[in-house]
Amino acid sequence: MGTVIPFVAPLDDVTYGVAEQVSPLIRRVMANNPSKYSYRGTGTYLVGHGQVAVIDPGPDLVSHRQALLDALHGEQVRAIVVTHCHADHSPLAAWLAEATGAPRYAYGPHGATVDPGDDVVEDGPDAPHDTEADHREAVDTDFVPDVVTGDGAIIAGPGWTLEAVHTPGHTSNHTCFALAEESALFSGDHVMGWSTTVVSPPDGDMAAYCASLHKVMARAEGIIWPTHGNPITEPAPYLRALLAHRLEREAQILDLVRAGVGDIASMVAILYAQVRPELHRAAARSVL
Repeated sequence: MGTVIPFVAPLDDVTYGVAEQVSPLIRRVMANNPSKYSYRGTGTYLVGHGQVAVIDPGPDLVSHRQALLDALHGEQVRAIVVTHCHADHSPLAAWLAEATGAPRYAYGPHGATVDPGDDVVEDGPDAPHDTEADHREAVDTDFVPDVVTGDGAIIAGPGWTLEAVHTPGHTSNHTCFALAEESALFSGDHVMGWSTTVVSPPDGDMAAYCASLHKVMARAEGIIWPTHGNPITEPAPYLRALLAHRLEREAQILDLVRAGVGDIASMVAILYAQVRPELHRAAARSVL
């Protein structure tokens, strides 16, 4: 039996379009874009009070625009922070920058052109079903940051300090952001509590992903806030399990290669026999 990943409780009773105070400094506004890619939807985080940072503004939905306008009424946006350039994370950054005059912060634009294969969850008991076989997670190729946040860059406002933690793997430009005042890490899609994440070549890189897991494991944050789903309140054992799972998959793939199984479809059929067939295409990206 392989490593059992201690997935966190499902995110139930979602109220879309309302700013929910989830910690003293953090509010979350859920976008109404549930799918096999975005789980119950994109959680846009507002950090601070009065002068705030907005993390992952989310998809370009009229309803989410209005929800952000309502949540930010009477406040000044100091920074628009983007973890990576998938279409459920970054598209509203352009609108929000124009509406508020705030700069957009990120590691950079998206990297190599991605394969058109599905970029969805690999494992997880609460993965939603999706019958739209042709629906794929899109890349926001138009996104370019106003301010490039290299590893260790600091973005600060009254009462809050964010540190950029470059975590390539899911995408080459993926960056987590640590909130010093609450020992919290906004993990984007690098670490999600409801599932593992697909690492899809050519922009996704499994060696980089595992190195980024080690990097986050070496940090001291006490809570992880992913863009999708509930927070991870015990990061250390959870991160260890994620890494162990990846290394087990690597060993399994090598065993199959040594046994003469040379094509990915056959590997997926063996390794993911207990996973729903509609997720096999995503699994093939990780196997590759």
